[in-house]
Amino acid sequence: MFTGIVVEKGKVLEASEESLVIEGWLALEGAAIGDSIAVNGACLTITTMSEGRFAVDVTPETLRRTNLGDLQVGSAVNLEPSLAYGGKVGGHLVQGHVDAVGVVDDVTPEGNSRLITFAAPREIMRYVVEKGFVAVDGISLTVAGLTDARFTVAVIPYTDQHTTLGERGPGDRVNLEADILAKYTERLLSEGASQAGPPQAPSG
Repeated sequence: MFTGIVVEKGKVLEASEESLVIEGWLALEGAAIGDSIAVNGACLTITTMSEGRFAVDVTPETLRRTNLGDLQVGSAVNLEPSLAYGGKVGGHLVQGHVDAVGVVDDVTPEGNSRLITFAAPREIMRYVVEKGFVAVDGISLTVAGLTDARFTVAVIPYTDQHTTLGERGPGDRVNLEADILAKYTERLLSEGASQAGPPQAPSG
């Protein structure tokens, strides 16, 4: 489990269809082989590590469902270590299970921030609500507006500087994860409706 608060931007040192080697420092503090780490919002397992670098395996399923297959040597990635129980939750609860890949549709400066609009598939948009949470490349963001197929977030300068969002432009692919609370709510409501059954005609 993660919080969507990126601790640093790492850099890809090696990339193949089976593994990634990434430079990282803050995200490795207190880490050990076998620990989970979020890379662009995807939960992966540290397989080897040394000072300032670590390796993770990637599977065909991971490459199909995320933008990790787009990474090349030198690519920047968002890194977050897994949440420790009792730790501070500065963003929202993020599983690191990417739901879908979206695309940057528009970037518009607004005052000291930027409005970034993402085109997203229906399986994400059904859970997106204004002022609700969504994770974009592992970053916990608040939805500023939405349509049937797009949502917009306001990005402050700090987020631009300390995550990969500052390098994103129209056409770039991003990992998306909807708020897990929305998924559970939908499940509970659908279960309740199915158990209630069809309305009964009045007797008498």
